[in-house]
Amino acid sequence: MSEQKDKPWAGRFTEPTDAFVEAFTASVGFDQRMYKQDIMGSIAHASMLAEVGVLTKQECETIINGLEDIQSDIEQGNFAWSTELEDVHMNIEARLTDRIGDVGKKLHTGRSRNDQVATDIRLYLREQIDILQAELKRLQEGLLQLAEQEVDTIMPGFTHLQTAQPVTLGHHMLAWFEMLQRDSERLQDCRKRVNVMPLGSAALAGTTYPIDREFTARELGFDAVCENSLDAVSDRDFAIEFTSAASLIMMHMSRFSEELILWSSAQFNFVDLGDKFCTGSSIMPQKKNPDVPELVRGKTGRIFGHLTSLLTLMKGQPLAYNKDNQEDKEPLFDTIDNLRGCLRLYADMMPQIIVKREAMYKAAKSGFSTATDLADYLVRKGVPFRDAHEIVGKSVRYGIDTGKDLSEMSLEELQGFSNTIEQDVFEILTLEGSVAARNHIGGTAPQQVREAIKRARQRLA
Repeated sequence: MSEQKDKPWAGRFTEPTDAFVEAFTASVGFDQRMYKQDIMGSIAHASMLAEVGVLTKQECETIINGLEDIQSDIEQGNFAWSTELEDVHMNIEARLTDRIGDVGKKLHTGRSRNDQVATDIRLYLREQIDILQAELKRLQEGLLQLAEQEVDTIMPGFTHLQTAQPVTLGHHMLAWFEMLQRDSERLQDCRKRVNVMPLGSAALAGTTYPIDREFTARELGFDAVCENSLDAVSDRDFAIEFTSAASLIMMHMSRFSEELILWSSAQFNFVDLGDKFCTGSSIMPQKKNPDVPELVRGKTGRIFGHLTSLLTLMKGQPLAYNKDNQEDKEPLFDTIDNLRGCLRLYADMMPQIIVKREAMYKAAKSGFSTATDLADYLVRKGVPFRDAHEIVGKSVRYGIDTGKDLSEMSLEELQGFSNTIEQDVFEILTLEGSVAARNHIGGTAPQQVREAIKRARQRLA
């Protein structure tokens, strides 16, 4: 009974919590990572209470000094976390009271753990979004550097993983840049809804104390306060939205991973990944396994799972706060950790990618990648597109039978399919001529890629 009295909420109870229940319901094992945000929120709350006269100036200073000392202890590894005290909030508050006496008990005036934890999560997520944005930008810069380096490098473009038309590798890298740019914009937009303050909502209905929520919001750098106390303490849609944005980033990175895995294989031989991002085989000495892209591809499913977990967590909850919401943190934290790791690794890996230009060029020459150019040539000569399509199809069939690319056929051979074809056809049947012909915004022509890189750098600045 005396042990139970140590808990701030123990007054209503007549017997201590079962030891297994205590361990089962505790969150301090994972929410202690929010200690800095919890202390930050408590300092702002104490400052506000002093501003409105609930605390004296001396009491406020004592509380703030005590909290700062506790933060120092935590960061120096001199803080013992207690499962009996359930979570990061009660651990810090109990240590504060031990350190400064009864004045520490006044800190929780006008707030609840419900609005406290909602505030901590938002503060933590806001900080992490900024870190993720920096890593995302670093990856985008790496893509732009690679695109600039390979503006003129010709490779096969694919549809259905079949050779379609020649493109430049620079153009291909810019496709990944665009995907990540939209991802960055989604994160930035998500941050706006994260950066709204629940503190002051108390347990669910607000508080009777004369609090100044706008003061606290300014102290914590929030853009606004939550308008409804029930909503503020109970919803986690901002965490779901973030995990959704993270899932989209991972989906894009998984597609990129798939290409790097294929491209680094002996069958494609388009790129060589840096040794520090690969591993070998315990039995096959020749192997160089693309472990980083493979693991990023695998972690994508993990983060998709966290999104489903958070959606399912919230879907059946009545207003307002429920203990279910304790389960929001581990999926959220794991999403942050893994996304940050994936972005960091890819940003580090970009400068280490060695492009095998000759292999790409050779692959682009196979598969009749300039067939569409020949069809367009015939259309410009007045042949209806459907007829041009049939003519080119027959010439491709001939090429398959003879082992010749379209550019390797003689003029006489090509004229056997259409007498409209003239000597100038060879200007467009080369890979260089094909990519150069796509000379418009969004096209693969090297001139357009250079201009697109300039615009991309401006957007990234």
